[in-house]
Amino acid sequence: MTDVITERGDITRVTTDAIVNAANEALASGGGVDGAIHAAAGPQLIEACRSIPEVRAGVRCPTGEARITPGFELPARYIIHAVGPRYSMDRAPELLESAFVWSLAIASDHDDIRSVALPAISCGIYGYPVDEAAEIARIAVDGRVYDLDVIRFVLFSEKALTVFSEAFTR
Repeated sequence: MTDVITERGDITRVTTDAIVNAANEALASGGGVDGAIHAAAGPQLIEACRSIPEVRAGVRCPTGEARITPGFELPARYIIHAVGPRYSMDRAPELLESAFVWSLAIASDHDDIRSVALPAISCGIYGYPVDEAAEIARIAVDGRVYDLDVIRFVLFSEKALTVFSEAFTR
C-alpha cells in the first residue's frame, strides 16, 4: 500500500527518489516551481531537457503528459517534468488529472523509484485554484495502484498544505 503524505516545504530540498516539476511544454526553465528546480538542479538539467525530442515544434512534453530526467544537483535522483494545463484551457480538469497520473505512472514504472514528491501542479502562473487541483490530485491517486512506497505532496504555502491535507483526509 502506498502512503500519501502532505507537507509544507521546498520541493528542491526534499530527499526522495524523484520529484515532480510543474513544467512547460518546451521543458525550458520558467518561473515558480519550474525555475526553482532548474536553478537547484544546475545547468545540466536544461541540457537534459533539450535532449528530449520535440513531438511538434517547440513541444517536448504535451500538456497532460510527463517526461523524466536525472536530478543532477538535487537530493532527488530523478525529476519528472509534468505539464499541467492553464485553468482557462478546454478540458483543464482532465488534463491536470492526466499530468498527475503520468507523473505517478512514470515513477511507478522505474524500479529504483520508491518515493516521489509532487507540487501543486498548475496552481501558480497557470492559475488553477488550489482547492480544485487538490481534489483532482486526490482522484489521480485514489483508485489507482502505483508501485510506490510513498507519494508526498510538498506544498510551498500554508494555504496549499491545508487544502491538500483536507482533500486527502476525505
